[in-house]
Amino acid sequence: MATPTSPAKMTIGRLARAADVGIETIRYYQRLALLPTPEPTEGGAFRHYPLALVDRIRFIKRSQDLGFSLGQISALLKLEDGSNRKAIRSVANAHLAQIATRIEDLQRLQRVLTHLVHECEATGRTKPCPIIAALSGEHDACHPHQ
Repeated sequence: MATPTSPAKMTIGRLARAADVGIETIRYYQRLALLPTPEPTEGGAFRHYPLALVDRIRFIKRSQDLGFSLGQISALLKLEDGSNRKAIRSVANAHLAQIATRIEDLQRLQRVLTHLVHECEATGRTKPCPIIAALSGEHDACHPHQ
């Protein structure tokens, strides 16, 4: 049986350090039901967390780094046994669609900014820089020939 000080169970502070996150991150994940909230120990002073939660927190953080929303991560965690591959693919495909949309948006922004930089170079000092004008909302320069 693990004792409260054994490596199999740890306090929230030790869990946070082991997973390289803050204590408030763990509490936030608990509020979102991404992590379980263990019952307090006898006497109620501490809660002890299983070591396995370190891997779960790392999964959440890696998924966030890949752009998955917390809702998508929650869905993936419910499918963590890997048996429902269709559902897992569905979550991943929804994320891929979001990525494709973001790429299109970034490409459009790249075209707009490239156009504005070219216009800024071409106008010289005789006219206001179109980049500043576009950012100030003076005209609709943010939607040139798309």
